[in-house]
Amino acid sequence: MFGTILTCVVTVMQVYVFWRAASVPFVKRHLSWKVVAAVGAGLWALFLVSRQVGHGGSGALASTLELLGMDWMGALFVISVTLLAMDVLTGFGLLVRRRAPALRGLALAGGVVLAVVAMVQGMRPPVVEDYDVHLAGLPEELDGTVVVALSDMHLGSLLGPRWLEARVAQAAAARPDLVVLLGDITEGHGRPVGELLPIMRRLSAPMGVWAVRGNHENHGSGESLLEEAGFGVLRDTWAEVRPGLVLAGVDDVRAWRDTGAGGQSVSKALAGRPGSATILLSHIPWHAEVAADAGVGLMLSGHTHGGQIWPFDYVIRRRCPLLEGRYEVGGMTAIVCRGTGTWGPRMRLWRPGEILRITLHPKAEPAP
Repeated sequence: MFGTILTCVVTVMQVYVFWRAASVPFVKRHLSWKVVAAVGAGLWALFLVSRQVGHGGSGALASTLELLGMDWMGALFVISVTLLAMDVLTGFGLLVRRRAPALRGLALAGGVVLAVVAMVQGMRPPVVEDYDVHLAGLPEELDGTVVVALSDMHLGSLLGPRWLEARVAQAAAARPDLVVLLGDITEGHGRPVGELLPIMRRLSAPMGVWAVRGNHENHGSGESLLEEAGFGVLRDTWAEVRPGLVLAGVDDVRAWRDTGAGGQSVSKALAGRPGSATILLSHIPWHAEVAADAGVGLMLSGHTHGGQIWPFDYVIRRRCPLLEGRYEVGGMTAIVCRGTGTWGPRMRLWRPGEILRITLHPKAEPAP
């Protein structure tokens, strides 16, 4: 169903972009409408082939087809937005009839430039973002504990072993005491677990490597990769990684299906824990208020990708108000990772992917 909807949306954008492009003076002078239509049909066919062959396949051909098809989808989105914005400003050409085609050409050129910028940005390695967080109840001996968090790597046809090796090296260079994976570690297709498992096992930290499932762990073999790598997978439960520090995790696969159950999952994940400083892992950044009311000091999430390609972030924010970065919710710190990898297109507009490096400190108790 998702693939059908995606294909329909791409088809509508494709028709719109090439319909408007055909009226641009520069295009009309150099290309006939038949050539424009043929180019559009070819790119549409490329997207379909990338979905049919590249999406579920493995190997160099599948990876190349999926990269081309997904990046074309991303470029099509950006160009559609710039053209539509110009159409709205000009009343679809009715307000400035003579200048409308030229203005449409500017919008088309602007969309192409933004798409190229997004492709370059999407191919950049993720940056390491540093945070300092003060947790109530954290023992003094755990002051300076470093937590490294990776999220939404989407390992599959486009992001494979070589890319993963570089991310593991980045995580190791941050000298973590604790590594957490915030879900959607695999795409769920296009890459056998055996290719990734030896590299995933190199992730290590004194307090262990812990993970929660994301919605993509419900596809293919993503869940088995986490378990076979020997990571602790938290499914609506908690673990005391050191005396005085509890790590809890929400199984967001269930919360994804039923948003109403998410608050119950948070409560279940925290039930019965000792009165220690608590970090909650939740792939989707929902129910932060519930976590704060339960005494969680830090909530770590992913899923949103920070919108990944502007202006899609405005749409995502309606579903996930905690979009990216740091928030304070009811005395609790919430940090949403904008994703270590990318979903679909290897494109980002404007900010690159990230790995979180969080240094924990005890929170000073208020004076009596």
